[in-house]
Amino acid sequence: MSRGFIIPIGGAEEKLRDPEILSRFVAICGGSKANIAVIPTASQLEETGPRYRSIFQDLGAQEVSVLPFTERADGSRGEWLDKLKAADGVFMTGGNQLRLSTTLGGTPVSDLLREGNARGQHVAGTSAGAAFLSEHMIAFGDEGPTPRSNMVTLAPGLGLTKMMVVDQHFKQRDRLGRLMTALAYNPRPIGVGLDEDTAAFLGPDDVLEASGSGALTIVDPSEITHSSMDSAHRSEPVCLLGIRLHILTDGATYSIRTRQPQPPGAGQRRES
Repeated sequence: MSRGFIIPIGGAEEKLRDPEILSRFVAICGGSKANIAVIPTASQLEETGPRYRSIFQDLGAQEVSVLPFTERADGSRGEWLDKLKAADGVFMTGGNQLRLSTTLGGTPVSDLLREGNARGQHVAGTSAGAAFLSEHMIAFGDEGPTPRSNMVTLAPGLGLTKMMVVDQHFKQRDRLGRLMTALAYNPRPIGVGLDEDTAAFLGPDDVLEASGSGALTIVDPSEITHSSMDSAHRSEPVCLLGIRLHILTDGATYSIRTRQPQPPGAGQRRES
């Protein structure tokens, strides 16, 4: 079976007037037949889960379950795990990504999410939920355009993909420097910087498509010829030579396998 979509969202996605990203998520999950599970673990606000349930119901989803995993013991609750297994799509809300990793990491929930995505379940996350999706997660860091040696702290994420590192609220919080710093540690994955109200729909073919009103910044470190990360002193800028940068807007695509971008309109939007 094909892997499901992996959908990091940069946060502050439009929810009422023209919810393009959330509408597309519902459509991919089956539209009027969609069964969606909402995980509000990253948030400390009790209304976060019910709010997204109402939004997805208004967008036509047939069934929406809120699974408020708060303690690690909740990750073994049988009835919630059954709802997670049955879902066509899973949506993780914003908040604090360390609450996701420390609460769900190593529990049956994280195992089910990886297994479910591998067999076709679609997994989306906004803001903190977006950061948590990949193998390496940006836990926190400093703002600014220039990479510096101690600018970012990484932690293990959910591990749905090892091919990208995600940062969110990208333009709004000036996070180019910390994303490049994360890649400088080990330039194997690409960096994906998501503006607010912008998503990357990563399909089973490892082609991602930008969606939303902002931009998606791709940082490709595969052709780096020099990095001073190993010798830079604390807080010093890091020298990176040969790094490639792409800016994708709505409809533009990027193949992680071939490292090739395509402009909007070069291919048809993929809904499955």
